[in-house]
Amino acid sequence: MYLQKQIKNKFLVNAVAEYKITAWHHVVFWAIYFTFNFLRWGSYFNDYLYSFKSNLLGFPIHIFLTYFTIYYLIPKFIFKRKFFTFMIILISSIFLMVFLKYLLTYSLISYNVWPEGPETHSLTFNYAIVMMLGELYVITFVASIKLTIDWLRETGRVAKLEKEQLETELRFLRAQISPHFFFNTLNNIYSLSLEKSDKTPETIIKLSDLMRYVLYETKDKDQSLAKEIVFIKNYLDLEKIRYTQNLQLDFNVIGNPKGKRIAPMLLVQFIENAFKHGANQNIGKVKISIEIKIEEKFLYFRISNTKPKNHILPTKKKTGGIGLSNVEKRLKLRYGDEEYRLGIYEESDEYVVNLKLKLR
Repeated sequence: MYLQKQIKNKFLVNAVAEYKITAWHHVVFWAIYFTFNFLRWGSYFNDYLYSFKSNLLGFPIHIFLTYFTIYYLIPKFIFKRKFFTFMIILISSIFLMVFLKYLLTYSLISYNVWPEGPETHSLTFNYAIVMMLGELYVITFVASIKLTIDWLRETGRVAKLEKEQLETELRFLRAQISPHFFFNTLNNIYSLSLEKSDKTPETIIKLSDLMRYVLYETKDKDQSLAKEIVFIKNYLDLEKIRYTQNLQLDFNVIGNPKGKRIAPMLLVQFIENAFKHGANQNIGKVKISIEIKIEEKFLYFRISNTKPKNHILPTKKKTGGIGLSNVEKRLKLRYGDEEYRLGIYEESDEYVVNLKLKLR
């Protein structure tokens, strides 16, 4: 679901800042690991002094092999898919460190280099295999922690980039609305001025009100549905001034918009499109019907416009046309597939848009 995806992305974005390995983490990890091993083997041998000495000798070897593997071998060979070379160098390194551990244990701690196994004073095959597996266990354990944290960090970084890209695209799509909307409205005023209509001043005042709303009331991701409906009414008043008797406009709002929120200037794009492909291209009467039905959690929006009659094909290709593609992208990015249903279809004499939208 979209909400679950948003929560997951938020968690992953936080991981970028949260999952950082500092020098302090390294010190704490190895201190805890050393204490655990010291107590474990001290209890096993019933000799804590021997356990302390052997772990003090062995842990620098653990640390060297671990860091050599995760900071050198893995980036240099695993990430480049040189698996065979990686295995050869890793096994050789472990064997050399086990040999060094044998020499140091024999020289500094005890002639019996393998007290937990068969007593031996020499570097036997079984001793080498068991010690190498022990070192491999430490390397694997630490590497799994490191790779998991790296994965969380990288996934968080990708999620952050996706979030930034999403927000940038939403801002871009919303930024397209204002010039597109005013471009169409100024065309209306231009038409009235050519006709030397007395309604031109009234139209300019209406446009001023609309511009004030667009510039100062639509900066947030969501807007009051009540304010959005007032904006739509003002826009329709502006269009009615232009079309006068040629336009039959039905606009109904059912339900209470109080306390509901919606993405700003979302519905008006469908209305613009109805005028563009209905009223602007018809000769004679044009009917546009708009219904907004508000329920507890959902908004149902329906708009229909008369099909163009006596439509003359343009001799020159028109530029623009961002309306419906813009609103569909905004719906997908802002609400996700689970929170809206959009249907755009054609009937015998009209075009119809039906939108079901989950309200905030």
